[in-house]
Amino acid sequence: MEEKRRDLKITQRRRLLERMVADLANSNPNLYYMPTIDVATLLEEHIRKGDALSQEEHELLKPLSRRDIQILLSIHDNS
Repeated sequence: MEEKRRDLKITQRRRLLERMVADLANSNPNLYYMPTIDVATLLEEHIRKGDALSQEEHELLKPLSRRDIQILLSIHDNS
């Protein structure tokens, strides 16, 4: 049960980060050509500011480090 909860949290975080990447890409067309660590840095700053995030979303992402974000962005969903 605990593992399912952890997997759900990871999936929620990944989807939220992907949504944020898409939002940032609208204002920065070169985003997709940037190294993942640079994208993770932009997302980390975005999360820290809490811009355009609900309280729940902010709480979900707040504990993530830049490296955590980079790893989550590299996970591909095959479903």
